[in-house]
Amino acid sequence: MSGLVVAFLIFDGGIKLIPIAPVTETMQQLGFSGTIAQARGLGILTLGIALLYAFPKTSVLGAILLTGLLGGAMATHLRVDSPLFTHLLFGLYLGVIAWGGLWLRDGRLRKLLPIRL
Repeated sequence: MSGLVVAFLIFDGGIKLIPIAPVTETMQQLGFSGTIAQARGLGILTLGIALLYAFPKTSVLGAILLTGLLGGAMATHLRVDSPLFTHLLFGLYLGVIAWGGLWLRDGRLRKLLPIRL
């Protein structure tokens, strides 16, 4: 699960570093300026969070920062009335997968948040 999250974040950050035209156009549609510098800044931020999340010693910090990033993305989509299940809630889906993957790979988190059936 964590691998899927990291792969997505690397892809997302990478296309913002290039940045291709659909990235800047979409950023403008979402209310951002859509400049190359802004896209690259978001790409660097996303890749940094992916690295923090990927390494065991910093994975909890990465998950916390990722939660903030995804919350901001959800707020942006809410503001522009994006479709609910495909765009707005995608951040929630990714966050649940990220924390689920972290829970599975980190015994300290399983002790902190035990699942009791």
